[in-house]
Amino acid sequence: MRNKTEILVVGAGPAGMVCAITARRYYPDKKILVLKNIANGCIPCGIPYMFSSLQSPQDNILGMDALIKNNIEVVPGEAAKIDRGSKLVTTTSSDEYQYEKLVLATGSTPVIPNIPGIDIKGVYPVYKDLDYLKSCIEEIKRSKNVLIIGGGFIGIEFADEISKIPGLTVHLVEVLPALLANSFDRDFSLLVEGKLKAEGVNTILNTKVTEILGKEKVEGVRFDNGNELKVDSIILGIGAVPNTELAKTAGLDLGKGRGIWADEYMRTSDFDIFAVGDCAGKRDFYTRRDTAVMLASTATAEARVAGANLYQLKIIRENKGTIAIYSTYIDGLVLGSAGLTEASAKKEGFEIIVGTTEGVDKHPKGLPGANKIKVKLIFARQSGILMGGQVLGGMSAGEMINIIGMAIQQRVSINELETLQMATHPYLTSAPTMYPLVLAAQDAMAKIA
Repeated sequence: MRNKTEILVVGAGPAGMVCAITARRYYPDKKILVLKNIANGCIPCGIPYMFSSLQSPQDNILGMDALIKNNIEVVPGEAAKIDRGSKLVTTTSSDEYQYEKLVLATGSTPVIPNIPGIDIKGVYPVYKDLDYLKSCIEEIKRSKNVLIIGGGFIGIEFADEISKIPGLTVHLVEVLPALLANSFDRDFSLLVEGKLKAEGVNTILNTKVTEILGKEKVEGVRFDNGNELKVDSIILGIGAVPNTELAKTAGLDLGKGRGIWADEYMRTSDFDIFAVGDCAGKRDFYTRRDTAVMLASTATAEARVAGANLYQLKIIRENKGTIAIYSTYIDGLVLGSAGLTEASAKKEGFEIIVGTTEGVDKHPKGLPGANKIKVKLIFARQSGILMGGQVLGGMSAGEMINIIGMAIQQRVSINELETLQMATHPYLTSAPTMYPLVLAAQDAMAKIA
């Protein structure tokens, strides 16, 4: 069956949805159709919280109401082939869709390490499929010992959530010498390790799983140091790789980071085909090198750029490149990171100065609910431009890192942060005399020779 549409979006995750809704706003008369290959998708960032925080895993469903409300047609189907000459997409069920503009929002696939025993029962990759995840959660809750492989954001959030389930012992293994090593400096990651330890999580660092033990079902793992650990469930939180097979077979260019190559306006090597989200290649904000950052916030920003510019370049993209801005929550402890860490800046060869401060996120500090807050800012030494920041504290840290992210995008200087004008309130912020971003900037300023 052949269908005609003007804008065809392949993929109904956050990037696909936002792109379609943005396109509707800018091109109100165009017919827009979204191909949805998973019956019940889920909100990616909410996956760990399906174990404990949410009343029901079903609460994490990614609904299509916003698309339907905007007169966007949603059709089940998985794209199998793109004929660029005829502007035709064929699905696995042989349906055909003629398009004027095509958006690829095909997402990513969990990394499955090539180790013996990886395919036996009890090993759970994190697919963004609600029905699959509900089944996994039921099985994991029947376990006694759970191992999470990977100490990045997904891994520590799973460890935090699963540790709240009575009767379950949680282990977490990370090949690097620190948790969250790619996003935080050691002084921040140490606090995460302490928090998880207090929750009873057994954290194993600088160690690699070399074999999964068991015949038909997971019974344990063997590490590269020869030690073994008895477990009956394993969650793979190692990361993901872009879904690019559809683009590759269509002859579209891929970047060095294995994502689909796209320009500043998310146009691929075919100007009538756009790529957004995890499947699209990312370039670092500072070096322009390909980077493997995959975030829903980045995906939706790209989707808005693509949706606005499908037919004409209506919005000029000024904030080019991926800043890599993250936040996470571990049992009341909030951490945020944006841009370069001190370690990554030095590794790239940047000459930097670092400013730090510690304080309290309310004033006076005796107010109920006050939390300690720690801020670290990284500046280019010669220009004084902000290049990165890290925040640790209570709930206010989640928005403070967004301020830092905006400051990085706008290339704010150390002088501008030192004279920042901010709204303050005893219950909402630190004191205006002790505002953490200002104090961290002043600390860095004092180190300029």
